[in-house]
Amino acid sequence: MKVLLQSRARLKAGLLQLTCFALLIFFAGCKKGHENPSLTISTVASGLVNPMGIEVDWRGNMWVIEAGTAHNDAKVLVIKPNGNKYDAIVNLSSIINENSGEIQGGGHLLLDNGMLYVLSGNYLYKVNVSGFKPGDTPIDGSTLSFEDIAAFSTSYPWVNNAHDSHPYNLMKGPDGDIYICDAGANAIIHRKSAGHYSVVAELPGFANPTPVGPPQIQPVPTGIIFDGHNFLVSTLTGFPFVEGLAVIYKVSPSGNVSTYQQGLTTLVDIADGNIYGHMVLHYGTFGAMGFIANTGSLMLVNGSSSTVLAGGLNMPVGIKQVNDHTWYITVMGDGTVIKAAYN
Repeated sequence: MKVLLQSRARLKAGLLQLTCFALLIFFAGCKKGHENPSLTISTVASGLVNPMGIEVDWRGNMWVIEAGTAHNDAKVLVIKPNGNKYDAIVNLSSIINENSGEIQGGGHLLLDNGMLYVLSGNYLYKVNVSGFKPGDTPIDGSTLSFEDIAAFSTSYPWVNNAHDSHPYNLMKGPDGDIYICDAGANAIIHRKSAGHYSVVAELPGFANPTPVGPPQIQPVPTGIIFDGHNFLVSTLTGFPFVEGLAVIYKVSPSGNVSTYQQGLTTLVDIADGNIYGHMVLHYGTFGAMGFIANTGSLMLVNGSSSTVLAGGLNMPVGIKQVNDHTWYITVMGDGTVIKAAYN
């Protein structure tokens, strides 16, 4: 009996140590007593014009793309940790999408070993920025070569989706290839190399439960991560942006589509998060005059439930995970980059 009690005591001690270690990972240290960690929101850069995607380099500099005004004026900026901004790439594609009538400019970025992959307009740019320093003469995007992702999407024989394209977000997959969310084609595209593309999956639309808008609502994929087994894809949904209809889909590498979590609203990006779940951005609430200011949020999702970590955000659009307790977020409505961090 004594041996059994000692064994149980050691087990309890081990579980306590494991719990504390898990909390240490998430909160950067077990706090004394029962004090709960708090999420701090701070502004790290301001004065941006329609900021979208964001990346962070090894120096701690932020790379942010602005959408532009449909006059081929999208651009990438480098923002130092002190908030000072420098143009890095200018004159990138920014157009009017002929199907939606909306500006289709700078989307999202991927920084990988000194190469910056940029989605802007219909195109994917690949730019070596390993030697670029804040304050250098900006790279002229109009002189760069590009890959026409939209040309592939609009010519593809889709089963369900309209022939539209808006290359919006991207990630590097476990195989080293690039995977692209095409928000217009409602699909995930696999880029093996320049000019070599295939479709991983089309995402399904669904019936519009309201009398407003089209009979079918499009999913509109906006963000993508890989959880070790499957891709998780956040969705915005199309007009009329019904509350509770946005889904996070689970897409296997072979293209099987299933639901990871439903009951969400206007999701615009997703990040790995931590042991408690993934981080997603809720863009905002759609009202009679469009999206309502300061109704966006940063949320934690785990496949079955969601928790608002920070509300009142003014149309957040892009999130970059720095570590499992720190994230940078671009806020389109305020023209800012904010940092969300657990103390």
